Amino acid sequence: MDVQVAPLRAWDDFFPGTDRFGRPDIKDISKWNNRVVSNLLYYQTNYLALAAAVVCLVGFLSPLNMLLGASIVILVFLGFVWTSHNKDIVRKFKKQYPTLFIMSIMLSSYFVVSMFGGVMVFVFGITFPLLLMFVHASLRLRNIKNKLENKIEGVGFKKTPMGIVLDALEQQEENIAKIADYINKVKE
Repeated sequence: MDVQVAPLRAWDDFFPGTDRFGRPDIKDISKWNNRVVSNLLYYQTNYLALAAAVVCLVGFLSPLNMLLGASIVILVFLGFVWTSHNKDIVRKFKKQYPTLFIMSIMLSSYFVVSMFGGVMVFVFGITFPLLLMFVHASLRLRNIKNKLENKIEGVGFKKTPMGIVLDALEQQEENIAKIADYINKVKE
């Protein structure tokens, strides 16, 4: 299946006003995780543009440190994903605590970057865009179009870059299982 880039959502859809934002239910982690995953898939091109703007700004100010920081984060991410696919204990940890898994990737990256002296570039150029994405994805309430797009991707009709990253982090399996159960119920 070919990878398709999701469309850039309109600004008034991406940031419509306070009526389409709400605090997540921190008592129901699976519901909060579902909201974050859904928004990451639906607004992925907007998040990429936002991250690219921050990365370009920081990269313009300190290009060598930004390149070093980005390389380290990518290598640490790939190392963690490879380890999670080859070691059961890491796979179980990633499945049970996805947020802690991402935080451990970021902390490991931070420690490696600190050895090279580019901590501020790491914080503002790499961590800040991720924090902005997570906060927006956590607070933005989903709409019908958002839910439909996510179901299409979850079933496998479309494959997007964010979907590939979320698959690597094993964050879409719950949605696929729910959709498969729903399809089975409809067949009966």
